[in-house]
Amino acid sequence: MTVTPLSPGPRHYDARGLICPLPVLKARKILAGMAQGEVLEIICDDPVARIDLPHFCGEAGHEHLGLVEENGAQRHRIRCG
Repeated sequence: MTVTPLSPGPRHYDARGLICPLPVLKARKILAGMAQGEVLEIICDDPVARIDLPHFCGEAGHEHLGLVEENGAQRHRIRCG
């Protein structure tokens, strides 16, 4: 019988307090060290990140899995491409 290990949960980064373009630059750096298919969850409070992060993902070949807004912050999930 073969046992497949569970995939680890998403990596997390708190980018609250950072303004454009820093959330994207931090995401780029973290994603560069991740394996394809891994998920990054990044929390931002810069309103521009709502536009910048999905755009960055499309340009860089990552999949923006969506965002949830809670307590004045955005929680973005990105699958490394």
